[in-house]
This record gives sequence, structure tokens and C-alpha cells, in this order.
Amino acid sequence: MENMYNLNIERAVLSAIIFDPEIFEDIASKLKPHDFYLPFHQHIFESMEELFVEEKPVDEEFLRKRLHGKGKFDEVAMVDILSSNPISNTKAYLEEIKAKANKRALVTLATEIKKVTIEDDLEATEVMNLVEKKLYEITQESMSNDFRESSEITLTMMDEINRMKELGNSKLVGVDTGFHNLNDKTSGFGKGDLVIIAARPAMGKTALVLNMALKAIERGEGVAFFSLEMPAEQLMLRVLSAKTSIPLQALRVGDLHDEQWSQLAAAVSETAKQKLFVDDGGYATIHHVRSKLRKLKAQHPEISIAFIDYLQLMSGEGREGRQQEISEISRGLKQLARELQMPIVALSQLNRGVESRDNKRPMLSDLRESGAIEQDADIILFVYRDDVYREAQEKEREMRAKSEGKEFKTEFFKKSEEDAELIIGKQRNGPTGTVELVFQKRFTRFVDATKSEAFEVIYEEGGDMDMREGSFELPPI
Repeated sequence: MENMYNLNIERAVLSAIIFDPEIFEDIASKLKPHDFYLPFHQHIFESMEELFVEEKPVDEEFLRKRLHGKGKFDEVAMVDILSSNPISNTKAYLEEIKAKANKRALVTLATEIKKVTIEDDLEATEVMNLVEKKLYEITQESMSNDFRESSEITLTMMDEINRMKELGNSKLVGVDTGFHNLNDKTSGFGKGDLVIIAARPAMGKTALVLNMALKAIERGEGVAFFSLEMPAEQLMLRVLSAKTSIPLQALRVGDLHDEQWSQLAAAVSETAKQKLFVDDGGYATIHHVRSKLRKLKAQHPEISIAFIDYLQLMSGEGREGRQQEISEISRGLKQLARELQMPIVALSQLNRGVESRDNKRPMLSDLRESGAIEQDADIILFVYRDDVYREAQEKEREMRAKSEGKEFKTEFFKKSEEDAELIIGKQRNGPTGTVELVFQKRFTRFVDATKSEAFEVIYEEGGDMDMREGSFELPPI
């Protein structure tokens, strides 16, 4: 156990505080009483905190009185502290105390795991949730949150400005979205951004992000994909259909002619060498995503973006209702994106309320559990395809006509390519608006439409869409 603590270092830090109480506040921002190993050292640090809060002297006399009052005074231990040589530079000492405290916490966790697994006979999933939560707490306590100095910030900023100069006239600042028109409006997804892509069912929620993932791996970048709804093999079918332009249904049943088999073989060979990592376990908490993505990013620094399909299928640790869980998940994803310096793109569901409006284009208030998601997200995109609703309305008309014994003649014709809109409902560092795409249904593939000027969309708190001066009216549904 000797490598789990160092009493001399603990005494030196406490002695330094007694000889120079002005340093206490800085040390207290980095250490907690339980970081000390010896119980008396914990008691004296607690008393120092109490005296500091009460604006009383943090000195030997007041500490003796406070500890005597608690019945926790130890004369020998106090003399040991006072006889230690006070130190002027405490940084290395604090780091050593914190490192050993983390080691002890891990040993305690190992003992707790054994107890809850064997003695308490908890389910394996409950044990893993406990481990993830405890590890996260240990990790959070060990993180430093010191201010960054002006000199370091300006140097970092100059590096970024020089990087942008080398890009020439490119508007791409962040990670390439895979779509030129979207890059124009967003300058790419920022490193550290939480991006939410939301849609109603059948709009191609999943297809869009798979297209983004495909274009990223084709650029030689790495992609992490958490699939909570679909096995990895089904995702790969969609990727291969988009890559080869072979209809998805033909791939599913293996109905290919010779040329298509050759195309498929080449695509499979190429994709197998690319850095696409899929977690299709079907279950994930924020701790699960955090630990897996940290480990993967450490092993493969080339990973530039992560996708989660989809946010509402993630499980939370909260016990205060689903909204609290979603808040925990969205905040956790935002913090993780910043920590790993990469965008995290999470798919999200929309409320059914959108179906009851004449204009069915989504808005921020349509997000399920929208409060936390809207607050944490840097960018919120809505996928909208008008033809999905037109086709549904036409089927309703047909059923109504048949039930009334009337002849029905359809005015709707299915297209192999449909107009699609990617509505930017929120962008923390840029304009809102819309991006025109084309959805190629047979290949579950989105592609850029002809470039056009986007209208500006302002979302009011009430949830109504306000078309400002210089815009145009949306076509009716």
C-alpha cells in the first residue's frame, strides 16, 4: 500500500498552507479532503475549509481549537505537519496527492465490484452501469480546469489563422459534412460541436448520416458509428448501395448481373480497408459512449467524427424522469465532443405534432424533449422531403374514394429522385436557413442539388416560423 500514499508530501502541503494561508484557496480548488490518505490530514483540511469560509485565520491556533472542538485533534500528527519544511511550489505535490488518491479510488472500486457482483448478486448490466458511473466520477475529479493564459490563446489562434490562409478561398473551417451546399452554410461541423439531425420517420434519418460517414471514410478519415436500431450488416448494405449505385433491394436479395458483382467486389475490397467502426450492441448510456469513444480515439487518432443513431434510444442514469435523462445525455455528448475535439452527430426524433400542421416543415419546438437538446446543440438540422407527405395524402384519398365506392385516379407519381431539404434550425456560429438536396431512393443516397440562395428562417420562442424580409413563401403541402 505504500505506493498508494505519501505522508511526507501531504504534510508538506498542509504545512505550506499554515505558513502561508493565502495559498489555501488555490489548493482547495484542486484538492478535496478525501484526497488525503491520513484521516487527521483529512480532518485538518476540512477545518481549513471551514475557517476560510467563515473568514477566520487559517493558522495553527484556530486549527487546534477547531479540531479540539470536534474531538479529532492529534498532537503527534500536528507536530509532524508543523515540523515539515514548507514548500513554495506546490504544483507537483498537488499532482502527486491527486494521482495517489485516484489509485486508492480505483482499488476501492475494484473491491466494490467484487462485493456487488458476488455478495449482492447484482445483474451484470447493473454492475457495468455502476462501474461506468464511478469511473466517470474519478475521471471528472482528476480533470484540471485552470484558466488559459492570453499568450497561449493567441498562439493557438494564430496557428488557426495560418491554417485558414493555407486553405485559400475554401469556406471549410471544420470537418467536411460531405455536402458542398451544407459546407457553404456551416463551414463544416466544428471540432467540439454537438450536431443534432432530426426528422419524422421515413424521411431518411439514417441514410443522410451514412452518406456523411461514407464520404468521410473515402477522404481517408476515421468514423465511429453507434447504431442502436440496426445491425452493422444492414448499415453496410446501405453504405455499399450508396457507393456502387446498385439498388438496395437488389443487394439485399443478391439479384445482380455480372458487372454489378464486379462493382460490389471492388467496393467491398475498398471499404474493408477504410476506418469505419460500428458499435451495434443496441444499448448505450452516456458513460458507455464516453468510455468506448475515448478508447477508440486514443487507438485511432484519425477518427474525425462520431455518429449516434439515435439519441432517444440511449439510456440515462437519472431517476427523475425521461426529460432529466435526455438532459444528462445531451450535456454529456456536448462535453465529450469538446474533450475529444471532434463533432458528434446524434440523430433525434420529432414529436407527432408536426403531422397536425398544414406546413409540416419541422421547427425547434418539434424536437422530443427539446429543451435540453436545443440548449446543448451547436447545430440542429431537420430532414424534410415533401413527397413523403404527398404520397401519404394520396393514399388516404385513394382509401377514402374506395370506401365510398368512387373511382380514383391518382395525381401523384413516385419519382426515383425526390427533392429534399436540410433545414438549419439552429446554428450557434452561423445563419439559419435551408440547404437543397436530392434523395435518390433506390440507393438510399442524398446528393447536392443545384446551388441556390437559401431563405433565412427565424424560429421564435412560440415555435412559429417567421419569414423575414427578402425571403419567399414556402410552397403549400
